[in-house]
Amino acid sequence: MFRVPVFALLCALSLGACAQPAPPASGAKDSAPAGKPASAKAPAVPSGSAERAVLAALAEVVPEAAPDYIGPAPFAGFREVLLDGQVLYVSDDGRYLVQSQPIDLQARAPASSPGLNAFRREALARIPKQDRIVFAPANPVHTITVFTDVECGYCRRMHQQIAEYNRQGIAVEYLAFPRMGMASQDARDMVSVWCANDRRQALTQAKSGAKVASRECTSPVAMQYSIGKQVGVTGTPAVFAPDGTQLGGYVPPANLRATLDRLAGKGQAAGSR
Repeated sequence: MFRVPVFALLCALSLGACAQPAPPASGAKDSAPAGKPASAKAPAVPSGSAERAVLAALAEVVPEAAPDYIGPAPFAGFREVLLDGQVLYVSDDGRYLVQSQPIDLQARAPASSPGLNAFRREALARIPKQDRIVFAPANPVHTITVFTDVECGYCRRMHQQIAEYNRQGIAVEYLAFPRMGMASQDARDMVSVWCANDRRQALTQAKSGAKVASRECTSPVAMQYSIGKQVGVTGTPAVFAPDGTQLGGYVPPANLRATLDRLAGKGQAAGSR
């Protein structure tokens, strides 16, 4: 595997999110499932000349690099690459690599391509509804998917405002992403939350700093963590819009509603052409 070199390349952190630490270089491993989820589809890597140039360039830096996705970037001259859970932008000639997340100033959200968004939608759709912890108003206008953990300060801040997100018409569907890894106490606490009789109450208590009662069951935490890494989650909270756009970390409720409204309006306008 090439996890350590990829993290060495990508050290930029999302604002409004608690970052996932890079794994130790000593080769120590946590107990997260190796590789991709069993249900993952074949990598979405086209065979055009730009893609071949990008693959060749990446192979020189990360031997045996096998991206999950390569497609046109949301701006000209670059390919968008999802490699070992990290989003990269590589010039079509394979010379330049951009590590930071570009921002779409019109949408006021992280920029991403329709192809990458579709890849993420398909990956997230594999997580059953019953495996999510949902806080929703009676008639939601928007539904977001949020990878979270119970220790991250921004995750706790977001959950403290969960009633306001709901008042804004936003349904929040939580997925587990123990950013310290599956061998951490954070992961054990999240398994206990997902195994609780009342998951919503257990998650709220855990995010308030209360001690989590230890429970064991066949939980979806490891699977959700693995899919989170596959779609590019590197910190928590990681917020995804219904179309697969990653909206970054914590965003105040009113601002998030405005962003979701803009994205929905953009999609409706595109569909009417």
